[in-house]
Amino acid sequence: MKLEVNELTRSFGKVMALDHVSFSIDSGCVYGFIGPNGAGKTTAMRIIATLDQPDSGDVICDGFSVLDYPERARRLIGYMPDTLPGSNDILVWEYLDFFIRCAGFRGAARRRQMAHIEEFTQLGLLRGKYLRDLSRGMKQRVSLARALVHNPRILILDEPTSGLDPRARLELRDLLRELAQNGVAILISSHILEELEGICNGVVVLERGRLLSAGPLQSLRRAEDGFIQLEVSVDGDLDGTGLYLQEHPVVVWVRHSASPGQLVLKLRGDSSTGTRLMAELIESGHRVIGFRRIDRNLEDLFMHLTAGAVQ
Repeated sequence: MKLEVNELTRSFGKVMALDHVSFSIDSGCVYGFIGPNGAGKTTAMRIIATLDQPDSGDVICDGFSVLDYPERARRLIGYMPDTLPGSNDILVWEYLDFFIRCAGFRGAARRRQMAHIEEFTQLGLLRGKYLRDLSRGMKQRVSLARALVHNPRILILDEPTSGLDPRARLELRDLLRELAQNGVAILISSHILEELEGICNGVVVLERGRLLSAGPLQSLRRAEDGFIQLEVSVDGDLDGTGLYLQEHPVVVWVRHSASPGQLVLKLRGDSSTGTRLMAELIESGHRVIGFRRIDRNLEDLFMHLTAGAVQ
């Protein structure tokens, strides 16, 4: 199963919400969908989920166009919006049962699917409550359950952790990991980058409707832009080593690490530049006992790629 987004373009009046956006997600991968407010993430997700039409471009799901075959696509795609739509005057189990029936489950198969969904999303204790009586976090859990009732192979999640407490966020992360291990391709948007980093193995970055970067997270972290960061462990005169590094022409800045006996530095160049610098330090009498390259975290990557612009 593979999701391919090809040259999606969508405008609303004079606002270009999506400008020839392309990326792909393989089965079993979890991709974070990030960007400033107004970047076009929700518009793209709605098009993928067959809830909107692009001005041009296409979305290919398992080899066919979701624009040409939306009903077929809906059997493979689960979509969780950022809020739970629907009537408040309905019980949780009635709400889920309606969508399970819509997915074609009947008789014993319907009951088994209900039991499976309630167990997987831990909604058993809430099944007899009205939607109006649920907290926002509980409603998010119901919304996820609804997106899963037909066993989708592609899952689109728009801000799924909004309103969730820390425990619920950890539980959701475990659920998504299990789904990915079972071969589901997942695209998830969130403004909590640290949270995404704990689950995603890829990322798609949008700003003002334009694709800035897309691909495996590890590759993007290591993408060279002419600078690298190193963490250096020193046995001895830490301040003296720091002063030496500050005056070196390839070093941009030096800071004390939170860990004792360590410095963090940014330098111009690549890994080989860092290795030569460490050798120079040792030859100059500084007692370097170890060093490692620090990859960008997702927050660093986001700040590096985006300018904070909105539509």
